[in-house]
Amino acid sequence: MQWTSNKIRKTFLEFFNGQNHKIVSSAPLVVKDDPTLMFTNAGMNQFKEFFLGNEKPENTRVTDSQKCLRVSGKHNDLEEVGVDTYHHTMFEMLGNWSFNDYFKEETIDWAWKLLTEVFGIYKDRLYITIFEGDKEDGLPRDTEAFDLWNKYVPADRILDYDKSDNFWEMGDTGPCGPSSEIHVDIRSDEERNKVDAKKLVNRDHPQVIEIWNLVFIQYNRQASGELKPLPAKHIDTGMGLERLAMVLQDKQSNYDTDLFQNLIQATEKVTGVSYSGSDQKKDIAFRVIVDHIRAISFSIADGQLPSNTGAGYVIRRILRRAVRYGYSFLDQKEAFLYKLLSALIKEMGEAFPELKKQSTLIEKVMKEEEEAFLRTLEKGIQKFSEYRKKHDKVEGEFAFELYDTYGFPIDLTDLLAREEGMKLDLDGFKKALEDQKNRSRKATSMEAGDWVEVNPAESTNFVGYDQTEAEVSVARYREVKQKDKKYYQLVLDETPFYPEGGGQVGDKGNLKNGSSQISIFDTKKENNLIVHFIKELPKELKGKFTAEVDVTKRENAARNHTATHLLHHALREILGEHVEQKGSLVRPDYLRFDFSHFQKVTDEELQQIEKRVNELVLENTPLVEKRNIPMDEAMQMGALALFGEKYGDAVRVIKFGDSVELCGGTHVPATGALGLFKLTNETSVAAGIRRVEAITGAEAYRYVSERIQQLDIIAEEVKNKKDPVKGVQQVIGQNRELSKQIDSLKQKEEVAERNALLSELKELNGIQFLAKTVDLDAGSIKNLAFKLRKELKNAVILLGSKDKKVTLSLIVTDDVTQSKGIKAGEEIRDLAQHIKGGGGGQPFFATAGGKDANGLDEAYKQIEEKVKSL
Repeated sequence: MQWTSNKIRKTFLEFFNGQNHKIVSSAPLVVKDDPTLMFTNAGMNQFKEFFLGNEKPENTRVTDSQKCLRVSGKHNDLEEVGVDTYHHTMFEMLGNWSFNDYFKEETIDWAWKLLTEVFGIYKDRLYITIFEGDKEDGLPRDTEAFDLWNKYVPADRILDYDKSDNFWEMGDTGPCGPSSEIHVDIRSDEERNKVDAKKLVNRDHPQVIEIWNLVFIQYNRQASGELKPLPAKHIDTGMGLERLAMVLQDKQSNYDTDLFQNLIQATEKVTGVSYSGSDQKKDIAFRVIVDHIRAISFSIADGQLPSNTGAGYVIRRILRRAVRYGYSFLDQKEAFLYKLLSALIKEMGEAFPELKKQSTLIEKVMKEEEEAFLRTLEKGIQKFSEYRKKHDKVEGEFAFELYDTYGFPIDLTDLLAREEGMKLDLDGFKKALEDQKNRSRKATSMEAGDWVEVNPAESTNFVGYDQTEAEVSVARYREVKQKDKKYYQLVLDETPFYPEGGGQVGDKGNLKNGSSQISIFDTKKENNLIVHFIKELPKELKGKFTAEVDVTKRENAARNHTATHLLHHALREILGEHVEQKGSLVRPDYLRFDFSHFQKVTDEELQQIEKRVNELVLENTPLVEKRNIPMDEAMQMGALALFGEKYGDAVRVIKFGDSVELCGGTHVPATGALGLFKLTNETSVAAGIRRVEAITGAEAYRYVSERIQQLDIIAEEVKNKKDPVKGVQQVIGQNRELSKQIDSLKQKEEVAERNALLSELKELNGIQFLAKTVDLDAGSIKNLAFKLRKELKNAVILLGSKDKKVTLSLIVTDDVTQSKGIKAGEEIRDLAQHIKGGGGGQPFFATAGGKDANGLDEAYKQIEEKVKSL
């Protein structure tokens, strides 16, 4: 049977669907409500709240193929990607899940049946690892798993490993448990006869590999390190599609499977270079490129654009790594990655339609990022060229600067150094890199204690859509330390506080108990828990509290959130239906809205958009809210779903007239509550992404009022109250005329000064020399200097000025530089010390600025002595 990757994926899902598992969609690559993660790095991420007990699942058995990205934190395979044949940044994790339903026996039985009977993998090529136990944690060997496997596999192929290999944990704290890995030996019979695969399991052998990990979640790791049994047991399995495809397609490398071959062939066509298998550096470059194009494309499709911070920086780093390999080893000096997108869509577009729907955006963003980085790369090479002129080795700090600022990999810096016969301080580079990582870790590190149960509640009941005040109890709390500050997080049994989400910031407010009051300074959602941030704990936690939202801030945020919906509708109406929301920020004081559009929004279009939104405000259209309705019903209503968001089976729909969106935020009861809508800014975020900022209500009134006051002041100043614009235009016209007259006078002064200087030149050691103070500004001195350089031969002239600040300008004609070796840029540094300043420049012209005019004469004497000595 021909096992294509699409057929493998489909067969896996259908197999578990036949075991009463619901097939669910992959979650987006970018994680929105988990502060411990940037990206979805394992199949279990989207089910974390079920394992934690924060929410009860609708289905106790599910299966999926999850898009994963491992490029940061604990699971960071980036530097191995491309070097070997089986590590990837973006990969698919096939998984089946049980939430307090079946456990080890069914999991092992189904895994064996699927691999051997359905996929037809030879039984004698499969090896099993189990948890050997751990004395420190007080855990015994997983004999239950051993006995279950022993029904299918001889005891000598069931191998014991410690917790570093066979005890799975989601992090430093949280649900965890022993695991059982399935490894497969795909070596030739000849190789198998030489070395027993048991000796190669978990030894990073490229043909004896793990393909499936079965995790038996039954403990909870406390912040203290203690393990406590979970009240409910769960199953979490993960099998890499790429590795399974390699096995079923009888390949020796993931990159030889159909998942990558189309991309490799497309890369060959675009670059004109062959993936030969004989040139290691080129082959690694191919593997890096075809792996990274997947990670970049899926991330952009899921709403994460390359940027300078956070998750966006990781995506930018992946893209630059691919470009660097193409630049260094495939001679690609122009953007080329974006040309591979069509091949990726051909291979994966059916399973992941977001690639097709977002293809234009992905291509434009990628192309612009590539071109920008290539320009940066050229600057880095130029900087290296300047550096080598003054140094005989490459210091670690400089190598790190190239890496950090210009995206140079250390191997490219090493290559440039070797070409110039220079030694690279690799240890210094590593130290600078580690120092940066430590600074970054310190800036972002957060220590969270264990949750302390007060009044146990399974989840928080959110009542904030209907009320801004509620009688509540504290369900649990924990202490948090971050950036040397301590605060607390509370979970309440119910809350009116809206947690940050959908672009809207979290509510602020107070928690009252009698006469005592504690400020809630933020509200966020973490693994489906609504978490309230406070600086100090209430003295008594057991009692009843009144939770009060800051109503003014909530109402202002609601106005701005509703405004984003009206704005989205107006943008699509005026600019076209290609417009899609690509991010937003909703605060009480303003809103920010990012959207796909491939050119600058004109002033006329912005006026139309603003006018249209205000028309919708004046219509005072009432809010129509549908809570917990089926997704299909929402789609039939015409609701807009955003790419990169994970929606459940039941959703909330917000409708204002023809504006219909899926949304969890707070809104006004009718559009008239916005009062006034005012756009304040429009700019570019990335290729194909524009950003507008706006204000509503009192902020908009204040803004317009201030602008009118400014206009009144301008009208008064230009003495034209009826038509201040015309008055300003007249003033500008008069200013232009005056500027022309001033320029004319300056030119006359320059001519007069030039003639005077020429008459004062004296011959010194065969060189025409002059050093004096002139009454000209810096611009005029520069103009004069360039004219004199062209007119004179064998000349050295130093001009000082006291105009606004003290300056020195040194002119050295080319023939003097060539015959005497004197360079203006080098000399000016010493001369600048006399005026207590600094400077630099080119060999023929250099300037310096300082603050001590008394030093000018000393500078003149020094340059005169220099010329005498030539």
